[in-house]
Amino acid sequence: MMNKYEKIAVEIIHVVGKDNIISAAHCATRLRLVVKDKDRIDQKKVEAIDEVKGVFYTAGQYQIILGTGIVNKVFEEAQKLGLSTVSKEEQKQELKKSESGMKKVMTTLADIFVPIIPVIAATGLFLGLKGCVFNDNILGLFGLSSAMIPEYIVTMTTVLTDTAFAFLPAIIVWSSFKVFGGTPVIGLVIGLMMVSPALPNAYSVADPKAGVEAVMAFGSIPLVGCQGSVLTAIAAGWIGSNVEKYFRRHMPNVFDLIMTPFFTMFITIFAILLIVGPIMHTIELGMVHIIEMLIHLPLGIGGFLIGFTYPLAVITGLHHSYVMIETSLLANTGFNPLITLCGMYGFANVGTCLAFMARARQSKVKQTAAGAMASQLFGISEPVLFGIQLRWNLRPLLIMCFSSGLGALLLSLFNIQSNSYGLAVLPSYLMYIYQPGQLLTYFLVSLLTGGVCFMLTCLFGIPKEVLEKEPGADSLEQVGKADFGKVVEGTMIPLEKSADPVFASGAMGDGFAILPATGVIKAPVSGKLETVFPGGHCYGIKAGEDEILIHCGIDTVTLKGEGFDVRKKQGDTVEKGETLCVMDLDLLKEKGIDPTVFVIFPKQVKNSGSKAELAESC
Repeated sequence: MMNKYEKIAVEIIHVVGKDNIISAAHCATRLRLVVKDKDRIDQKKVEAIDEVKGVFYTAGQYQIILGTGIVNKVFEEAQKLGLSTVSKEEQKQELKKSESGMKKVMTTLADIFVPIIPVIAATGLFLGLKGCVFNDNILGLFGLSSAMIPEYIVTMTTVLTDTAFAFLPAIIVWSSFKVFGGTPVIGLVIGLMMVSPALPNAYSVADPKAGVEAVMAFGSIPLVGCQGSVLTAIAAGWIGSNVEKYFRRHMPNVFDLIMTPFFTMFITIFAILLIVGPIMHTIELGMVHIIEMLIHLPLGIGGFLIGFTYPLAVITGLHHSYVMIETSLLANTGFNPLITLCGMYGFANVGTCLAFMARARQSKVKQTAAGAMASQLFGISEPVLFGIQLRWNLRPLLIMCFSSGLGALLLSLFNIQSNSYGLAVLPSYLMYIYQPGQLLTYFLVSLLTGGVCFMLTCLFGIPKEVLEKEPGADSLEQVGKADFGKVVEGTMIPLEKSADPVFASGAMGDGFAILPATGVIKAPVSGKLETVFPGGHCYGIKAGEDEILIHCGIDTVTLKGEGFDVRKKQGDTVEKGETLCVMDLDLLKEKGIDPTVFVIFPKQVKNSGSKAELAESC
């Protein structure tokens, strides 16, 4: 008997098409499929599969959102079913070959910064804790003051809070060397050279009060450290890795071990300090100035624009470039107001999920919203973004963007700014604990943002189809079977949308149809098999006062039993969940027969419910 995750894997492979899947990989929340033809895939059928929270196609991958924990188990079952699986990194490397232009730039930036985000986020937490522990107002509650803190505690704390930013270029060059194909340790050393104590500190040179001047090379080129320069570090990684690859190809093997690193470091550090560094740092300071100017536009206009457009940047992948700007802001100012404004997006998403959970009348939608909210609370936004906001119409998306913009506007007015990045929604509060006023304002505005989005989505953003009951819900209520089980794994559709004109008309009774993902047909209730039609394609179950008819496929009577492995006979007593038959879906597809399964309640047949008429339809 198949377990839950095997069933999900079977359904996904069936709907997408095993012959259509080139390779499969997975990340924390998504099953990533590289497919031959995405237009062959019926998206609604995929979305209807159990535990699927949304689907989207991006970066050459058909991505199915399943959620943390679930995706790993489904991936394992897919491997067992013979699906061609690779690691996420292997799949990414193959896809990179087909990328170009801005998409390639965005992917490269993401690859550079994703590995270092945890380090910067952890440093931000250290800064926040330092702000609390060393705060005289807080210490005063215990009759203490910051002057009473031992010097060794201050020194150890400074090591924790300052090291990552002091050597930030070294970390970025190391990561850039990995991405561009160089040797990371060479990149690390080059990065350390860029912030060497032998060079005048860039911050001190920029501060007139410090009395530190740049060393002039050739009488006109200022020679300073690269503290806080993110663009320079990326440039160093690109230049250095390409120089190294050149010498690896041309250096004789006997000299390669020593001379290749020698020339790589020599050429790169001179190019950075004398040419690239001064240019890049000027560009970078200009970018930081523009962002700060936008954030501080009057009436919070800049904040609203950033908050409104950030979700759109996430959809297109442009948000990866924000990390570079945030890193520059942190390195040059010590604060990061940009993530504060962008962070309202996550709280607005929570409001969207709550609205769909409150108003949707379909259990599948409620489950999707609940799962999406659980992910979003810890910063994973794809399930709500692609599983809800882009799934039906644009209203939920536009409402969320407006709510995000409104929250960002207020934060901009109050000059709220974090001391880190990399944390979203619930964990994001840790980036403001360094100052009680900042934390309280951020907390209140985040609640307001989520509340506004919830209210507006409830009023204007819920699509009509979500407000309707699930197909067959009325029928199940009339039958009185609260524990009515699944007849077959697949996608439930309204009876009137099926391809059989007799059943679709409702002349044979109320009910619903299922587009099967597997061929295993089961009894939805316990009862007596009063009817098993010749060929095994149609079954009638009597359960107390209720009657249920299960018809497998359209015109399957013409098969005369071919393709049906019948497990029960007329007169048998069956338990809920027992297999009635196994339908060969491949055979039906080969013969061009529609495999739709119909669940009909003949007790409700119109025009006196003629059993002869019903039998004739089977």
